[in-house]
Amino acid sequence: MKPILAAGDAAPTPSVRWALACLSLTMLMPSLDTSIANAGLPTLARAFAADFQAVQWIVLAYLLVITTLIVSVGRLGDLLGRRRLLMAGIGLFTLASFLCGVAPTLWLLVAARAAQGLGAATMLALTVAFVGETVPKARTGSAMGLLGTMSAIGTTLGPSLGGLLISGVGWRMIFLVNVPLGIGNLLLARRHLPADRREPKKDRAGFDSVGTLLLALTLAAYALAMTTGGGRFGVQNAGLLLVAVLGLGLFVLAEAKAASPLLRLAMFGNPLLSASLTMSVIVATVIMSTMVVGPFYLSRALGLEPVEVGLVLSIGPIVSAVSGVLAGRIVDRFGAPVMVMAGLVEMATGAVALALLPARFGLAGYIAAIVILSPGYQLFQAANGTVVMMDIDPGQRGVISGMLSLSRNLGLITGAAVMGAVFAAAAATTDLSTAAPEAVATGLRTTFLVAAMLILGALALAIGSRVVSMRLSRRHRVPS
Repeated sequence: MKPILAAGDAAPTPSVRWALACLSLTMLMPSLDTSIANAGLPTLARAFAADFQAVQWIVLAYLLVITTLIVSVGRLGDLLGRRRLLMAGIGLFTLASFLCGVAPTLWLLVAARAAQGLGAATMLALTVAFVGETVPKARTGSAMGLLGTMSAIGTTLGPSLGGLLISGVGWRMIFLVNVPLGIGNLLLARRHLPADRREPKKDRAGFDSVGTLLLALTLAAYALAMTTGGGRFGVQNAGLLLVAVLGLGLFVLAEAKAASPLLRLAMFGNPLLSASLTMSVIVATVIMSTMVVGPFYLSRALGLEPVEVGLVLSIGPIVSAVSGVLAGRIVDRFGAPVMVMAGLVEMATGAVALALLPARFGLAGYIAAIVILSPGYQLFQAANGTVVMMDIDPGQRGVISGMLSLSRNLGLITGAAVMGAVFAAAAATTDLSTAAPEAVATGLRTTFLVAAMLILGALALAIGSRVVSMRLSRRHRVPS
């Protein structure tokens, strides 16, 4: 299937600018709704007279559904039409947001959040896939940088906007604010995104329902293993992890036998794709370290007040938002593969700086390190997304885009669990909220030295996959 908009099209049918506005809003909405809900948890606990373990499902239900179904909805977009499915996802997200805002009980709110997560999974999976249909190849990096900026803006804006809406109007408005945004986004998508190409039914591949179910159960088991247990890895977590491992094995067997598999296992023979997805997991794991470790270090080791902690933590997302578009332009200028490595080098430098500078310069050292790390992350994201999406089969854009989003989500989930455990072990305490400042500082240093080693591993993977890919390219080149 050919893309609606080829790289060399002189006069594309839909306006590229308006199409990017639609895709930007589509990326902003689900990103905003993750952090805006986090900001409202204390208020929601009081409103429903519930404990923290209960209200955390408002966040978990949303994230679990996204993680579990994002690849499957990407594949459905390839089969049924990406524009049609994206509009359905935006519509579902908008309707579910309304139901969240009027929910009379906690568990109806959780159910509506799960439905909202399905809409968000569709939006996140297909937004990146549309870049190949709306933007010339020469500007793919800029488009990826713009989408990264919108994701960062959503993450940054969520807590402050949530606090403002809760204090001014009430908690229901943190969900209802999505309704006018969703309606506007639907109008943009209908008018400016390229129409789906109709194919005869006999030419369409079937949908792999068995593979979809196995992958969903596997991802759900893994996500629950990493997020339940109150920070402790117990028997329940080990059991869920075992289920995930067994599910992965069954999924691989099912895909090898399926006539129209959800994921074609042969695609993982592409060294650049496999390396890009693995690096995405590693980088997201490291980025989550700043979100897990940062609040404890700023409050316990530096003695900052909660408001001050929030302001400092917003610096990273703000720097990411500011640097995102520039990162995309740099990728277009110098090439995505080289900029993947440059982004990783900058991230490794930032991780080492986080391990060393705060001990010497305190808050100034912490901020300086974050200012180094964050642009490196945006540069990597823009370059890595460009590498993955630029030369793939147009009929696989949805599922590959879903896998790219999934790799990031898995990294965030893994980072919260694994890097949080590294931090607690290095601080030699099970209760970080009462840990001594020196112990927290030691935990910070150890965690980010581990993070730096992970990034260096990703850099080695980037170099190795590039070398292998170039050798394969020369081997298969036909002599003139």
